Amino acid sequence: MVDKITLLQEQLGKIIKGKKQITDKMLMAVLAKGHILLEDVPGVGKTTTALALSRLMGMDFNRIQFTPDVVPSDVTGFTMYDKASGQFLYRPGAVMCNMLLADEINRTSSKTQSALLEVMEEGRVTVDQEAHPVPQPFVVIATENPVGSLGTQLLPESQLDRFMVSLSMGYPDHDSLVELLRDRQKENPLEHTAPVLTREELLSLQEQVQKVYVSDAVLDYAVSLSEATRANELITLGLSPRGTLALMRMAKAHAFMEKRDYVVPKDVQAVFADVAGHRMVLDTKARYEDKGPRQILEQILLQVPVPRVDG
Repeated sequence: MVDKITLLQEQLGKIIKGKKQITDKMLMAVLAKGHILLEDVPGVGKTTTALALSRLMGMDFNRIQFTPDVVPSDVTGFTMYDKASGQFLYRPGAVMCNMLLADEINRTSSKTQSALLEVMEEGRVTVDQEAHPVPQPFVVIATENPVGSLGTQLLPESQLDRFMVSLSMGYPDHDSLVELLRDRQKENPLEHTAPVLTREELLSLQEQVQKVYVSDAVLDYAVSLSEATRANELITLGLSPRGTLALMRMAKAHAFMEKRDYVVPKDVQAVFADVAGHRMVLDTKARYEDKGPRQILEQILLQVPVPRVDG
């Protein structure tokens, strides 16, 4: 099954050029049953990456463009009276799929954004006091335009905390962009993408990731890192318990992608900034010192003692 992960990486690399580090972390988040926030300018491949992942993993895919006129029922669905049956029937919303692309999530209202909170945490939506589970596996990939772009607003901390990781695609390097242009001269590779995994195989992989072993020393290390974010004078809101759980799930996925069935400190270090960065609320001192979340988190990694773990 791990060989299929390698094949998945190869096929994804044919579609998304020069971004293996980012696409690998997106794969890890899916394997860890997490949701992904992509923060970047338009046109760098966020939507293409989400669509490629869904096709390669054999997942049902829905996309919703979050404009100001989108309402919560567009996301969750609604009930309406059916004259033929004489009953109120549930009409599914966009979330009833395996992978939901929430495009430009920070351009819609806070009320519509909050409609995603329950389904991202519990895998179900409640409409008119009736719960409706979403299909499994279920992943939300949300794209966010830079704050300050036309019509954007900051996502609340409670929304950000539901995303396992926050990643940035960035512009491709010169050679990757030349290769991208060459490949797109006649056709789009995405049009010929065939599934590498079935949904059942993906669920099996997620179970295997969950069973990856974590020693007490590594658990203690993850907690120490989390506590360091809460004690740092440049951070007013550090990593929550939910965030610490996400850190361990991503570390397990990283170990699995490295073909290990146990976690070592370097697995935690490799995903720490991606899991914690968007959850940080910085003090005004950080702005005066011109330091961002990732710079501060890199310092924390240097300050917290690394346990010795065999392997």
